Amino acid sequence: MSNPSSDPCPCGLPASYADCCGRCHAGAPAGNAEQLMRSRYSAYVRQQADYLLATWHPRTRPVELSLQDAPGQRTRWLGLSVHEHRVDGDRAEVRFTARYRIGGGSAVKMTEHSRFERIDGRWYYLDAV
Repeated sequence: MSNPSSDPCPCGLPASYADCCGRCHAGAPAGNAEQLMRSRYSAYVRQQADYLLATWHPRTRPVELSLQDAPGQRTRWLGLSVHEHRVDGDRAEVRFTARYRIGGGSAVKMTEHSRFERIDGRWYYLDAV
């Protein structure tokens, strides 16, 4: 039986979940916007809606977030590739591609250019452009 804390991190970095995104999920602030984006990807993989809401910028955060799949339509996350991470003071942008499959369908690539803002020393996901 596998130990979830020693499993490889879903974000793709060569570290265990506990030593990578698990630290953020346990409450440690992300060191930069890329780390926050990776931890948010891992939260989608691990179905952690509370973490996603907590790291969403207060100005753009939805009231609630459901990660429940429709019957027979389970989302399986397949991997993450980060293409660019740019920082300008308390603002940052991360371009990435996430791969996933819904149910028995074909794999899908989602490329996003996300914006982040640091407030009181913590990074938050603002939106995608």
